[in-house]
Amino acid sequence: MGQITVRGLGLEIEQKIRQLARDRHQSINYVLTEIIRQNLENGKRPPPAATLKPLAGGWSQQEAKDFLNSIGSCEQIDEEMWR
Repeated sequence: MGQITVRGLGLEIEQKIRQLARDRHQSINYVLTEIIRQNLENGKRPPPAATLKPLAGGWSQQEAKDFLNSIGSCEQIDEEMWR
């Protein structure tokens, strides 16, 4: 993937971009990429996990529910162990 350097944005725009990144807990690169995509692709972007789904496979709603139920006991905190 190529890189683009942007110069001459002006201090106010730079500050807004940096603030957006901080507020969203995202990188500046990610924020800028999203802004560009929204404006050039008209919001036609696959969901974030869509690119990984063919590699990892996808779970049905029932499979996901079964998995979460199966790990429920792992989420219990043993208070005695933490004393």
